[in-house]
Amino acid sequence: MNDAMPQNDTPCLRVNDLARMPYAHALDYQRRMHEQVLGGAAPMTVLLVEHDPVITVSRRRSASQHLLVPPAQLAELGIDLQPTDRGGDITYHGPGQLVAYPILRLGLLRFNIGRYVHWLEQIIIDTVAHFGIEARRDRCARGVWVAQPYEAKLCAVGVRVRKNVTMHGLALNISTNLDHFNTIIPCGLRGRRVVSLKKLLADRVPTMAQVKHALIETMCNEFNRRIHVVGRNQPS
Repeated sequence: MNDAMPQNDTPCLRVNDLARMPYAHALDYQRRMHEQVLGGAAPMTVLLVEHDPVITVSRRRSASQHLLVPPAQLAELGIDLQPTDRGGDITYHGPGQLVAYPILRLGLLRFNIGRYVHWLEQIIIDTVAHFGIEARRDRCARGVWVAQPYEAKLCAVGVRVRKNVTMHGLALNISTNLDHFNTIIPCGLRGRRVVSLKKLLADRVPTMAQVKHALIETMCNEFNRRIHVVGRNQPS
């Protein structure tokens, strides 16, 4: 496919499905794509990816203190440990979790950072509503939460903005191994649980492909712009 910018004035959003990829490789790819969007060589882009098991630790001073096990134990569990330049604290990514990295021009969309994060949360709230899940925001914590069967985070949100173009984004638990979250204090929030669509819906849990489709449809409706979908491109 031709990924060049469209020749008219209609902003274009490209959705690029990277399938499954180690976090460090995906971060490198995201940074290169950010440079292309920033320089005008590519349209605004959303990267979709599943990561191999990994804990990412932000630059926040307290973030590393929220790792509960030594690196040797993480290695035994098959979990990588990586630094990250996003906002937020510490989190886990792994198979069965849909990660979306929107690379968007905030000025073009008339967003400030606060409104952008609010928009990301709303995208997930509307996406999981397709599957009968009533989710909401929490006034005291970023992300998307559910109240039943107990108060728990369903989706983490952490972003970075460089030269008014976004990086990083959100991580929605579909069939994620929730036991891996026991190695950290997720997002540095003591006493707060995490949950997945599988935990909530049991045998009615949607597939990764179904959730991706719902997420893309929700973004299409929100943007009301032409969507150029690029499938499973791998970085060179």
